[in-house]
Amino acid sequence: MNAPTTPPTHGGASGPGGERNRFTPAGAPWTEEAEELPAPDGPGGLPAAGERLGAPGAVRPRTPVQDGHSPLGDRWQPLAYRTHAREHERPAEEPPASRPASPLVPPLAPAPPRAPASPPAPAAPPTRPGSGKAPSPGGSPSSDALLIRRTLAEIEPVADKATSYFYALLFVRRPELRALFPAAMDIQRDRLFKALLTAARHADDTAILTTYLSQLGRGHRKYGTAPTHYPAVGECLIDALARHASQTWNDATQAAWVRVYTAISQIMIDAAAEDERSSPPWWQAEIVGHEPRTPDVAIVTVRPDQPYPFLAGQYASVETPWWPRVWRHYSFSCAPREDGLLSFHIKAVPAGWVSGALVHRARPGDVIRLGPPAGSMTVDHGSDSGLLCLGGGTGIAPIKALVEDVVRHGRSRPVEVFYGARHDDDLYDIDTMLRLQKSHRWLSVRPVISDGPTLGLSGQLPQVVRKYGPWNAYDAYLSGPPGMVRSGVDTLVGIGIPAHRIRHDSIDELMASAAG
Repeated sequence: MNAPTTPPTHGGASGPGGERNRFTPAGAPWTEEAEELPAPDGPGGLPAAGERLGAPGAVRPRTPVQDGHSPLGDRWQPLAYRTHAREHERPAEEPPASRPASPLVPPLAPAPPRAPASPPAPAAPPTRPGSGKAPSPGGSPSSDALLIRRTLAEIEPVADKATSYFYALLFVRRPELRALFPAAMDIQRDRLFKALLTAARHADDTAILTTYLSQLGRGHRKYGTAPTHYPAVGECLIDALARHASQTWNDATQAAWVRVYTAISQIMIDAAAEDERSSPPWWQAEIVGHEPRTPDVAIVTVRPDQPYPFLAGQYASVETPWWPRVWRHYSFSCAPREDGLLSFHIKAVPAGWVSGALVHRARPGDVIRLGPPAGSMTVDHGSDSGLLCLGGGTGIAPIKALVEDVVRHGRSRPVEVFYGARHDDDLYDIDTMLRLQKSHRWLSVRPVISDGPTLGLSGQLPQVVRKYGPWNAYDAYLSGPPGMVRSGVDTLVGIGIPAHRIRHDSIDELMASAAG
């Protein structure tokens, strides 16, 4: 799904034997003469017809093939799409055929801060009479959602085999794609199945699914993903599921997966087309500052080649010149600045390709590449609630950015920061945080040490926070190792902070970043 592909000229054949592709998009722009596929019945992982973007470049459905040439019978044909007038130029030194690779499904992420384009039609999904696909008024899952979840339940014990088989199929049928993927595929296999679980979990919540997939679609642009890349992925995904979920797989299940994957592709393609109007697929950024703080932590400051719009608390995917096609996610450690500079706190982890390069190899003058900003751990400046911030290790980076953001907006609201580390020496940015505390009376910074002697607070960060409070008038923000975030959420919910007022990056995203 991540490299340029050319639609077959022999009627849509894909792979050995010339099998017609279940997901092959039409090669021509959609026109008024193109037939429309009846809208899916209910949101079982599918967007309502009215939720499609109405802008140029939007993908529109076509009718099932009924000329007898498709082995799919009444399964749905995939989507037509508009060809775009241009693609953003790649670096001059990069050959056109050497586009960065894209995972099948990027890492999980919370809902993006910017809402997708407003749909032109009502949000309520139409339902075909007698189809039984729409969820019941009582909230029962749709039939498609039930079929998808049954498949995933059977796949889960053999998830690694299923996803390995998927990639084997993809690389055998499209061998030219293998060289464009990262050399190490372990994390990729893990991300794929977790992304499928997320889609299944929200199959009947069109709004959440659309928001989530829209962010993925925008993020896929940095890999060079085009609408024509989705069909091969869909074919191999369906074949892998059919092989490894044989007990629950039948014609109805396959039809449900075809519909859901078609809809997933549609949302992502639409979001990418909309994003292309205003943003490049990536930003080149020159390193202008590299400040080691500990033997394995450095603060890296970069200057993007063009304006980079983001919000404090968000993160970006980063690719280095030393490990092409390998992207890792790092939070911004600053609020937006007038000079346009961005900064990150990077910790080199064992066997971490990207983090190790950024800490030990990168120097001013080197150029890295940034994907679009993502994440919803941002401040609601329309609220008067205080901010309770837990930052562990380099998780202090986005917490510092949030504090700077409150300063920029000029409103005095209580901000309580608990800065956790294993040892006193690991509090690499405590001086910065204490300077901010000295300048702003509404800010309180408490260092917390989990291991070893300290003159300050000691213990596990969430448990120390429990001793203070009450926190019922605060919005909570957590950033740090996955285990700390999990226990922190449990602790905060346990002391009465509603879950919807607790913000943090996706646990799966944190796990991926921890891989370095």
